[in-house]
Amino acid sequence: MLDIKFVRENPDIVKENIKKKFQDHKLSLVDDVLELDEKNRQIKQKGDELRSNRNSFSNQIGELMRNGNKEEANELKQKVSIINDALVENEKLENDYACKIKQIMMKIPNIIDDSVPIGKDDSQNVEVQKYGEPVVPSYEIPYHTDIMESFSGIDLDSARRVSGNGFYYLLGDIARLHSAVTSYARDFMIDKGFTYCIPPFMIRADVVTGVMSFEEMDAMMYKIEGEDLYLIGTSEHSMIGKFKDQILQKSNLPYTMTSYSPCFRKEKGAHGIEERGIYRIHQFEKQEMIVVCEPKDSYSWYDKMWSYTVELFRSLDIPVRTLECCSGDLADLKAKSVDVEAWSPRQQKYFEVGSCSNLTDAQSRRLGIRIKGEKGNYFAHTLNNTVVAPPRMLIALLENNYNEDGSISIPKVLQSYMGGMQKIVKK
Repeated sequence: MLDIKFVRENPDIVKENIKKKFQDHKLSLVDDVLELDEKNRQIKQKGDELRSNRNSFSNQIGELMRNGNKEEANELKQKVSIINDALVENEKLENDYACKIKQIMMKIPNIIDDSVPIGKDDSQNVEVQKYGEPVVPSYEIPYHTDIMESFSGIDLDSARRVSGNGFYYLLGDIARLHSAVTSYARDFMIDKGFTYCIPPFMIRADVVTGVMSFEEMDAMMYKIEGEDLYLIGTSEHSMIGKFKDQILQKSNLPYTMTSYSPCFRKEKGAHGIEERGIYRIHQFEKQEMIVVCEPKDSYSWYDKMWSYTVELFRSLDIPVRTLECCSGDLADLKAKSVDVEAWSPRQQKYFEVGSCSNLTDAQSRRLGIRIKGEKGNYFAHTLNNTVVAPPRMLIALLENNYNEDGSISIPKVLQSYMGGMQKIVKK
């Protein structure tokens, strides 16, 4: 959410930013919110005048009563009563305008960074760099669920009977490999100096609207019926929510945390063969990282964070590339974002396995996350990044380590988490 003062002073910049995101239907919101802001400031000014008059009359009443001018004092008391009634109505208007302004402001997108490429959707994202040499073996790589089934490692049919489409049972060595990946990712981030955390898996509505746009909320979140609670779509939601309404001390910054959680998502409109299996599902587990920091440090942390994901994948000998997200592919709260994509030797192309985003002060304004400053408090910057989401990581891991005899080589860094196992073989 932007600062209303910034919108007031820079309406053309705000509108141009909306155009860059190809959201022209939101242009009218800028004029609407400025009109409401003007009315709100007039109402506030009127309220200040009413309170000033009331204070003046109250002082006069005390003086008159001390001097025995009771009749004149009673006349002023009537005026004070009229002012009090006017103030009640005025404060109702103030609250009404403030709510309407906030509703509109939460729909206006964050200002994107100048370096963000302009494009309508993810088809216009820009490749930044490749890491590792993509390999296409001379033998065929099966579909990832076929690989898992060859080890009796997945049961989709039972999951459909129990929960419906978009769920799975992982079994045996495949389930163990899944856990090995999350454990390794946890320790990898701890070694980077991040604090490990297991957060709440359900959050209140005011936290949901604090960490994401209304459009994202509708597309992603599952609501708990009869409760003011939502299942998290990623642990970033509850991790950033942890700092809601807090005034942070500079000496404690930055907060660097890595969190494990299950994630729950509606995943509307997922179709096609590559969307089946465990690529796009309603429930999965993920290791996340978040940073809450000084505004001046956020882009430095941004570069560190996505580089950690690249480093982790390369430690597993999985080739990856980074893609700069274009303006039209950025969610409304994001100022800049980069996707990390892993190489799929079966598809002979890269696919998304993680995303790193700098939201500058957009979430902090919504959630009231401020830093105590010498000349007044100011809003922190927040960032988030996927360390690993094992369902997609498993696809990359299985395909890039699939051998011609149908076995799976286990990367050296994972072997200690697999009881020393070097290969998964058919039994």
